Amino acid sequence: MIYGYIRVSTDKQTTENQHYEIEEFCKRNNLYIDEWIEETISSTADLNKRKLGKLIKKIKKDDLIIASELSRLGRNLLQVMGMLNKLLDTDARVWTIKDNYKLGDDISSKVLAFAFGLSAEIERKMISQRTKEALAARRAAGKTLGRPLGTKNKQLKLTGKENVIKTLLNKGISKTKIAKQLHVDRDTLREFIKQIKI
Repeated sequence: MIYGYIRVSTDKQTTENQHYEIEEFCKRNNLYIDEWIEETISSTADLNKRKLGKLIKKIKKDDLIIASELSRLGRNLLQVMGMLNKLLDTDARVWTIKDNYKLGDDISSKVLAFAFGLSAEIERKMISQRTKEALAARRAAGKTLGRPLGTKNKQLKLTGKENVIKTLLNKGISKTKIAKQLHVDRDTLREFIKQIKI
């Protein structure tokens, strides 16, 4: 399967240019797009919320994704490297037109896949280390971390279910059964009832 992947960040942007570039590239290389994947979403959005994430999960060996440029896949280097690593592990191919990247099952792609995986791991460790150092510096400066003491989350687990709970209580249904029905612990329900004074 050959997939044409197009992404824009906002509704104001158009997909036409990317569509045209991919179609022209396919004509020059005697390729045919079997399926177009188009989405309007920020490249920084969670991959699982993107159509590209779903495509990566279903892609098979020798499938090809063609995009106008690497930045269409993701803006964050770590994200792009992770994606390419997954695709190369599956023996799928990724070609980008403007950057002229052709990642596939050749030895240079395998070396790149290793480099991507290693770089992504190093970047993750560096981010983790920077976070730990920043937190340690704040602690050393006497700053309190986390939610201020005595404050509670205003949004409770059962917020929005007040009417359901009232109705079930009025019908004489036990708190244990109500908690089970709402998939919460009995203590969570009891605490919620006490807080909102049902």
